[in-house]
Amino acid sequence: MLKKISKIPFKGTDEQKAKLDAVIAECAGDKSLLMHVMQEAQEIYGYLPYEVQIMIAEGMDVPLEKVYGVSTFYAQFALSPKGKYNISVCLGTACYVKGSQEVLDKLSEILGIESGECTADGKFSLEACRCIGACGLAPVLTVNDEVYGKLTAKDVPDILKKYGV
Repeated sequence: MLKKISKIPFKGTDEQKAKLDAVIAECAGDKSLLMHVMQEAQEIYGYLPYEVQIMIAEGMDVPLEKVYGVSTFYAQFALSPKGKYNISVCLGTACYVKGSQEVLDKLSEILGIESGECTADGKFSLEACRCIGACGLAPVLTVNDEVYGKLTAKDVPDILKKYGV
C-alpha cells in the first residue's frame, strides 16, 4: 500500500509513456538499473505515482514492493506531484523551537492538505524539510525560491495572499 496517494488524478500522456517505455527497454534485464529507471521516470513525470511504479515494476521484472520501497526510502523521489507553488517549511532545530510546527499546521489548515500533498487544483504543494541554512531567520518557509523568515502562524494568511489564496 502506498504511503500517500495524491489527491490529483494521474494524467500521464502517451508521449510520457513512450519515453518511459524506451528507458525501460534500454535497461530491461539489468535489475541493478532500477534506481536509474526510477530517476528517469521522475524526470519524465515529475513524480512517481502508483501507475508509473507499476509500469516500472512490470517493465523491469521486479516486485512492485521493491519499487515502492526504493521510492519511499530515498528523499529524491516524490509520490505526489509538486504544485505550481511548492511550500517548504523548515522543521530543523532552530526553526522548530521558534514555532515552525505551528506555521506548518496553519498552512495545512488553510490549504486543506498535509505535508507531502498537493492541492487538487495543482496550485500548492506542502512539505516539511530539515535545516535550509537560514537559522538566523528562524522559523523559515520557502515558496519555490522565495524565502520568508521570522514567522509566526499569524503571518501565513498574508503570505498565501501573494499567491492567490
